[in-house]
Amino acid sequence: MSEALQKFSFDTEFDAKGGVAYAAPRPKRLFPIEEVEQIRAAARADGERAAMASIAAQQAAALGQIAAACAQALPRLAEVAHEHRQGSAALALACARAIADSALEKFPQAPVLAALETLAREIDAQPRLVVSADPALAENLQGLLEETARGLGFEGAVVVKPDGAFGRHAFTLDFGDGQAAFDPAQAAGRVTLALEAALAAEGLHAEPLIPGSES
Repeated sequence: MSEALQKFSFDTEFDAKGGVAYAAPRPKRLFPIEEVEQIRAAARADGERAAMASIAAQQAAALGQIAAACAQALPRLAEVAHEHRQGSAALALACARAIADSALEKFPQAPVLAALETLAREIDAQPRLVVSADPALAENLQGLLEETARGLGFEGAVVVKPDGAFGRHAFTLDFGDGQAAFDPAQAAGRVTLALEAALAAEGLHAEPLIPGSES
């Protein structure tokens, strides 16, 4: 199968007399100043548009990376805040226990006297008040309790019973119709359990540590 022949064309054609009948247009090599400035301005505008598009793309990519990093960091920050609350609570409890222990060492009879004053109305008509306490607390407690009871108008007998089964500074008040008890170790344990339960219920959804940090 023969291919169609393609006619050859000349850039320049001459007529029968030797004159130029046709001349193909040649690329323009010289440009006026005005046209050069227009070309330069157009090229500069194209370059600026391309640069701005590249910068916008880079900014969008950077914002995406920041958002991803924040999404990964926020749960850990919540965990850190929760651990901080737990540590602060534990430190506060340790300080409170140390202060309470020091106060009890310095004023060991204060809790039992306070309990007696609180129960003044309940024990007023009772014939006898029995105070059981650890031996160290029970020592020298008889006279002090009798004096306090008389000041409250209690006319019954006050009996102090040392009991080695009681913990340090622990005691009970038995007045027939009822009983009151105090044990510093058990009280501290109950406070600790209550605080731990509150922290566990609060979990990772507590208020921010820094006010306004969620705004």
